[in-house]
Amino acid sequence: MTLSEDARERLADLVELQPTKNSELQDRWGLESGSEVHQYLENELKEYYYRDENSYICATTEANDLVDVEPGMVADEDGDTPSVVRVPKLQQQAFSVLPGPDERSESVVSVLHNLREEFDIDPDVDDVRSALQSLKRKGVVEVVYRTVPTFKLAVSREDITVEASG
Repeated sequence: MTLSEDARERLADLVELQPTKNSELQDRWGLESGSEVHQYLENELKEYYYRDENSYICATTEANDLVDVEPGMVADEDGDTPSVVRVPKLQQQAFSVLPGPDERSESVVSVLHNLREEFDIDPDVDDVRSALQSLKRKGVVEVVYRTVPTFKLAVSREDITVEASG
């Protein structure tokens, strides 16, 4: 299957962001809905993606080989945990302000305040929640359920590199 330049660029986004979901690709691609993302995937990239057991979108090995970008997650030597994770800038910033694995977890609103203070940005609280959930799917953040869900790093900062993509 020959891909257009646009399809190749979008495939590179999928490789970079995996595991991902429709809404993340929707934001990256500037589409109106998750349905448009699904339709595009099915029409243009059907051979190059699959959904994992949790319905997240992942690139096939062939897709990884076809585009000139590093996968969103690069496993360490033992293959158990990622050593490099490439994420959108807000996710990278959220990762940098989260408490470590041995510290008390923080709420989404607390993380939002930390982002405002540290980076002088004012993201929507839903965007922060989505960023934290995406980092959780990638295995670098864990949720601790208290009165409200709270978040902290699942790995030490020294054990992983979180890079901003795009």
